[in-house]
Amino acid sequence: MKIRIAARFAATSALLLLAGAAQAYDGTKCKAPGDCWEPKPGYPAKVAGSKYDPKHDAKEISKQSDSIKQMEARNAKRVEQLNSSGSFKYDVN
Repeated sequence: MKIRIAARFAATSALLLLAGAAQAYDGTKCKAPGDCWEPKPGYPAKVAGSKYDPKHDAKEISKQSDSIKQMEARNAKRVEQLNSSGSFKYDVN
């Protein structure tokens, strides 16, 4: 019985110790509360043109915007059908 109580006490104290250590860290050089990101040494101040530049393809980005426009058009048809009939229909083609 005493071993159980001692084990619970040890586990509880370890948990409280770890929780206190996690709350004590508040970042290094924070610009604002919660905004404590710092680049690694050697990371450029300007990403464009550096080796870290992702160089997104304009064609791929326009594909995504086109598909979003098509999705919004389908959703508008669904809402129009819902307002006119009172029942939702997924496929309104």
